[in-house]
Amino acid sequence: MREFKDNLLRGLLWFSAFLTVAVLVTIVGYIFYKGIGLISFDFIFGDYSPTGGGGIWPMIVTTIYTIVISLVIATPIGILAAVYLQEYAKQGRLVRIIRFATESLTGIPSIIYGLFGAVFFVTTLKLGMSIIAASLTLTIIVLPVIIRTTEESLKTVPRSYREGSLALGNTKLQTLYKVILPSAMPGILSGIILSIGRIVGESAAIFLTAGTVAALPESIFSSARTLTVHSYLVTQESGDIELAAAIGIVLIVIILILNLTATYISKKLNKADY
Repeated sequence: MREFKDNLLRGLLWFSAFLTVAVLVTIVGYIFYKGIGLISFDFIFGDYSPTGGGGIWPMIVTTIYTIVISLVIATPIGILAAVYLQEYAKQGRLVRIIRFATESLTGIPSIIYGLFGAVFFVTTLKLGMSIIAASLTLTIIVLPVIIRTTEESLKTVPRSYREGSLALGNTKLQTLYKVILPSAMPGILSGIILSIGRIVGESAAIFLTAGTVAALPESIFSSARTLTVHSYLVTQESGDIELAAAIGIVLIVIILILNLTATYISKKLNKADY
C-alpha cells in the first residue's frame, strides 16, 4: 500500500510538471507559428504605418523606456524597504501591518493602479499622458513584488552568516553589504525578473497613463504606445492575430535578453561563494 501511494504521488508530480511544460510549449509554439512569418528587419526597425505594413520600432523603444525607468525607481526603493523591514525594524504590529499592506497591494487589479495614475500623475501632477506617468504607475505596481521577494530572500540567509561576520569585527552595515545581500542576490534577482514580466505584460495601466500614440517618443514626457498596448489594439481593431503574435515574439525575445542580462549582472555582483 505504501509503495502504491509513493508511485501515485510520483505520478502526480510528473504529470503536474509535464502539464506545466506542455502548456508553456503550446502557448509559445502557437505564437511562433502564427507570427514568425512577419518577423523581418523592416518589421522590427521600421516606423509605424497606420495604413498597414509598417514596423514596430516606436513601440519597442517605448517598452524599453517603461521597463528601464520603472526598474531604476522601484528596485532601490524596494530593496531598501525590504532590508529595513527584515534587518532593522523592530518586529511588531506596525511591521506586520506594513507586510499585510504590501501583500494586499500585489492583488489589486492593474486597472485600479491605472485609474490612480491617470488621476494623480497625469492630472494632479500635470505630467499628461506620457511615458514618465506610465513608468511611475508601473513602479507602484511592481514595488510590492520587489519588497516581498527581497524580504523572503533575506530570510533565507542563515543567521550564522550574520553572527560570523559580526564576530570578525564587521559592522552591521558591512555585514549587510558584504555578506547578506550577496547571499540573497539570486532571490532579489528573481523578484526583479518577475517585475520585468509584470511591466512588459501590463496594458490597462499604460493605456490610461501613456496613451496610444504610435510614434517614436521624443522624450519621457511624450505620449506613446508600448508593445502590449499595440498588440491589444491591433487585435481589437483589426483582428490581426498574426501581427499580434509577431509582437508577442518580439516581447518574448526582449524578456529573454533582459533576464539573461540580469542573471549576468547578478553573478558579477555575487562575490561571495557560499
